[in-house]
Formats: sequence, structure tokens, C-alpha cells
Amino acid sequence: MSEAVQILDARANNRDTLKKLLVITLLMFGFGFALVPFYKKICEVTGVNNLDGSGTPTTANTQVDLTRKVTVEFDANANHLAWQFKPMTRGLAIHPGELTTVMYQVTNTMDHAVTGQAIPSYAPKESAAYFKKLECFCFTQQTLQAHETKMFPVVFVIDTKLYKGIETITLSYTFFDVAGTGTVRAPS
Repeated sequence: MSEAVQILDARANNRDTLKKLLVITLLMFGFGFALVPFYKKICEVTGVNNLDGSGTPTTANTQVDLTRKVTVEFDANANHLAWQFKPMTRGLAIHPGELTTVMYQVTNTMDHAVTGQAIPSYAPKESAAYFKKLECFCFTQQTLQAHETKMFPVVFVIDTKLYKGIETITLSYTFFDVAGTGTVRAPS
């Protein structure tokens, strides 16, 4: 066999190997794309790294229980503080799992700035574990300037796992003076 024939055979073998490698590379690339929906389905079934489409893990229950409603009553007091404090609505009937927003109005009646902290309480107390606040003025201290009025939202969801025997929940907030500058003093 001549040297020229050996070179041609080697080139033909190299071309065949290159074609095979290109086909394998394309198949591997396609297989990688095919794994994405498969991976998402496995994660959805197992609950691991469940994504909502935006790339962020989902943490809130988005299922609304349309078979029942829970009445939520709202209460507010600032007996320990010289503020006027009230919910803008006294109560709502909502479905468990339904995202709800209510507003509270707070007015500082003092002639100077006052910082307060709202503390929530729930009745019945068992409902507290199922009352999930996503946004609340009670998470941080609030400072109101002299005679200032502010509106504060509370965004919440009642977990669908709430015991079916609980039909009414009362959410009550009490504002307390943080620095002692807005405390209501009893008359002497």
C-alpha cells in the first residue's frame, strides 16, 4: 500500500470520527435541553427547589379554600400611648389561602415626635400559628412626628390548614411607647 493511500484512508477515518463526534455533541446538547422540563417535573413532585416561574422559590400557599370563609375582626388600641389608632375596617369574611390587605390609621396627638411598637395578639390563640403576615407595621418601630397621621397596611394569608372549627379570628394590635416620650399619664 502506498503512502498516498494511507494518507487518504487516515483522512477518511478522521472525517468519519469528526462526523460521529459532531452527532454525539448535538445529541448531548439536545438531551441537556430535554432534561429541563423533566427536572422541573421531578422538583414539582418532590417539592424540592419548587420554582414559580420567576426563578424564586415559592413559599406561600397559593391554594384558596373556596369551601369556607373565616371572619377576621380587627381591633386596635393605644391605651399606653397618646395616639389615635384604628383599623379602617372592623371585619372581613375571607377564604383561607386568600391574600388580604387591611389598613390601619395612626395619629400622634402629641406636640413632639413619638416612637411606638405595635404588638399583635390573636383570639383564639390557636389561630396565631395559621395567621401568616407578609407585611405588617408591627415588624418594626414606627415614629410619628407631632400631629402626624399615617396609614399602615397589614398583608396576610390565613393558612388553609386552619382548624375547621375556627370560624372567627380577632387580630388585635396594641401600640406601646418605646422611648417613654408619648406615654399617657393618669390624671392626679
